[in-house]
Amino acid sequence: MHTKTIARHGAHDAPPPGDRPAGATAALLAGVGTGIGVMGAVLALAGIASPLRAPFTLFFLLMAPTAALATALGRMDPLGRAVAAGAGALAIDLLVAQTMLALHLWSPRGGVVAVAAVSGVLLLAAAVRRRAGRAPGSRAG
Repeated sequence: MHTKTIARHGAHDAPPPGDRPAGATAALLAGVGTGIGVMGAVLALAGIASPLRAPFTLFFLLMAPTAALATALGRMDPLGRAVAAGAGALAIDLLVAQTMLALHLWSPRGGVVAVAAVSGVLLLAAAVRRRAGRAPGSRAG
C-alpha cells in the first residue's frame, strides 16, 4: 500500500488565484446586492437627484420583499423558492401601491417605507418562527 503525501508550500496554503469557493462568491454577490438596495432606499428617502436613484430604488423595491419571502420559505427547493419569492415580491409591491392609491396617500418615499416595513415584518416573523423551532423542549420535525 502506498501513501500519498501533500507537499506544503507555505504556512497558509491559499487556493490558486481565480479559484474562489462558491460560498465566497455567493456571499460577495449578496453583499453587493444588499449595498445596492440600501443605497436605493437612501437615495429615494433623501430625495437626492442622481441618475442611479431610479434603478437602485427599483432594485430595492423588488429585492427586499424577495429576500424576506425567500427567508420565510426556507425549506423549499432553491428554484421553487426563488420563483415563489419573486412572485410574492411583485404581489407585495402591487398591494402596497394599490393600498396607497386607494387611500390617496401615494408618494414614492411612502412606498419605499411601506415595502421596507412589510419586508421587515416578514423577516421578523421568519426569525421568530425559526427561533421557536430551535427552543429547548420544542418538537423539531
